[in-house]
Amino acid sequence: MKYNDDENIVHLLAKSLLEKFEEKWRQFLPKVESEEKRQKEEESKGVLATNTSREAAIAKLAKDTDDELNQINKQLEELRKMVVHRCRKMTTDEKRKLGAGLCHLSPDDLNKALEIVAQDNPSFQTKAEEVDLDMDAQSETTLWRLKFFVREALERQANAASGKMDENAKRKREICNALAKTASKRIKKQP
Repeated sequence: MKYNDDENIVHLLAKSLLEKFEEKWRQFLPKVESEEKRQKEEESKGVLATNTSREAAIAKLAKDTDDELNQINKQLEELRKMVVHRCRKMTTDEKRKLGAGLCHLSPDDLNKALEIVAQDNPSFQTKAEEVDLDMDAQSETTLWRLKFFVREALERQANAASGKMDENAKRKREICNALAKTASKRIKKQP
């Protein structure tokens, strides 16, 4: 039709064919449209199903990872207990150094250290005005945990800027004095 005159037989036949095609197409068009709509719905359901399956896979992975972490934490706790159980007893000199190290902790770290003591000794009062910490009355587990905590805390403090004044210096000094008093009482009691 594009390349032939309106009077040419090819043009006339093409025009007739186009009219028949359009007539058939109009009859067939609703079926095509409904099929396209159905395919789009299936695709969207497939995408939703894919998203749902992805979410389910991610949720399963998260649960598995959480289970593995819990298992590892249990194993770590068992190892900690085993290591502490096999640790040697802390000497009097080490206990004295631990007491001196506690005196040099920041107020926050000192509170954390007192919380470590309270974990194994529920009757221990961490929030009292003055705290009397008897090193000999503490379990070996508590003493070793305190030693490692104090060492790490003092290293952190050494690495941090040291120009700041402690807000609770008075409380810290009182605790140090109480520790020193307790240590001197013990030394006097020993033969």
